[in-house]
Amino acid sequence: MKIKEFIGEFEKKLPLKQAEDFDNVGLLCGNPEREISGMLVCHDALENVVDEAIRKNHNLIVAFHPIVFSGLKSLTGRNYVEKSVMKAIENKIAIYAVHTAFDNDFYGVNFGICEALGLKDQKILMPKSQNLKKLEVYVPKDFAEQVKTALFESGAGNIGFYDECSFSIPGKGTFRPIEGANPFSGTMGIRENADEELVSVIFENFKQNQIIAAMKSAHPYEEVAYQIISLENENHFSGLGRYGDLENEMDEADFLHLVKKTFDLKIIRHSGFNSKKIRRVGVLGGSGASGIQAALANRCDAYLTGDLKYHDFFQSAGKMLLCDIGHFESEQFVTQQLVEILSEIFPKFAVSKSTEKTNPVNYFL
Repeated sequence: MKIKEFIGEFEKKLPLKQAEDFDNVGLLCGNPEREISGMLVCHDALENVVDEAIRKNHNLIVAFHPIVFSGLKSLTGRNYVEKSVMKAIENKIAIYAVHTAFDNDFYGVNFGICEALGLKDQKILMPKSQNLKKLEVYVPKDFAEQVKTALFESGAGNIGFYDECSFSIPGKGTFRPIEGANPFSGTMGIRENADEELVSVIFENFKQNQIIAAMKSAHPYEEVAYQIISLENENHFSGLGRYGDLENEMDEADFLHLVKKTFDLKIIRHSGFNSKKIRRVGVLGGSGASGIQAALANRCDAYLTGDLKYHDFFQSAGKMLLCDIGHFESEQFVTQQLVEILSEIFPKFAVSKSTEKTNPVNYFL
């Protein structure tokens, strides 16, 4: 299997177009035409991870964090990013990153955290907005099912845990072919009355091009009448962070002991105790100060994330226990999640989990 074939199959499961605009995901280096000898999954594609890939004869590294985040102006080995990329290129090893595409995925980073904590009734903490669109297309009655099928196969009509969702309204359409037309039905210069259906489907905005192409391919008319409407609805199945409820509420100190054990932590930085029970817990893997207000709005009793600054802790406002468990520590389940996903998609390929340490933070106790 070639790298480009891997990308095509993998992104059916985890579309990289759901990543944040600022991110740098996808194939960062490597020849997409090269045959894959094996995949190595890691958190950060550092030089020691590239060495591991060389030892294992794996020429594709699937990383969570992108080793190249902003533009490189040179490759001279002057820093850890350039050293890693240079060694990968010299040894014909490709690096592919997922980052916020996996952060935003319903079964991604934050799902893994919630599952580890045993949270029930999980929901997205900050659902994506301006992410959904509606397509309305007018179709001859006898071709409505054909067009619907094409739309569904291209990714339209998925709403949460349901697919092939649509709505149709029967009606009468009119048109008159004029000079230059090559009509599917009707007579030149004469107005035609046709039995048609208005078919409506919802889709995520990054799928628009493939959906429109599929619609036009399946539609019998030379000129397809359709419109695309941007929706204000939030997408409650895609977005950053997650929250859910513990099966049994517990004291704040007991909750911190649970977190420390679950994440195998040496230390937890947290806000002051509020003398309240903990049941609803919000989480956001990585740098998650941006989710504090959303956690408060969703009445979370505690919020777990990493990279909180001094003034961020004041935002708890005596209403919520803020817990900084560390950036890497909050994302520690990611590599195993990706290994399981890749092994499911590519059962015949060697998929290895990196054993190299890439967390740059150490603790002196």
